[in-house]
Amino acid sequence: MKAYSLLPVLLLAACGQVMSPAQQEEPVATATAATSTEAARPEARPASGIAPPVGARTEEEFDTTSAEERAAAAAPSAGGESRLGTTVVSLGDPSKPGFWLETPLVSAERQGRVVFPATGKSAQVTLTPIDGPATGGSRISLAAMRLIEAPLTDLPTVEVYAGG
Repeated sequence: MKAYSLLPVLLLAACGQVMSPAQQEEPVATATAATSTEAARPEARPASGIAPPVGARTEEEFDTTSAEERAAAAAPSAGGESRLGTTVVSLGDPSKPGFWLETPLVSAERQGRVVFPATGKSAQVTLTPIDGPATGGSRISLAAMRLIEAPLTDLPTVEVYAGG
């Protein structure tokens, strides 16, 4: 019978180190390997800005852009823009700070602008490529969506411009 009473202890020892509750709450990063022969798309640079606090719950807590950053993003374009088209946008990762649009309308990261026709408001954004057809949808940052006054829970259509 003693062999059976040690079984749980032996199983725990075989599983490795027992983690404390603080260690269990930390996110675990995992590496992914490319399994196809297709060329890997380069990863986008991390967005600038301050990450939202860990316990963020409201849009104000998630949107960490400053008044100066919002004013700069709302400034009219300096010109030299080219219209890329329109796209339906959904709210992107709210924990990713800054003004950005992940869209299949571009093949390389570049500066651009989005315009929400319903309000006439626009935002200067970093355009980041994602896979999909040009007619596919895009993901927009919380800060940009708030700046153009688009409803956060809708799927609005925006005009996308490169350059400026």
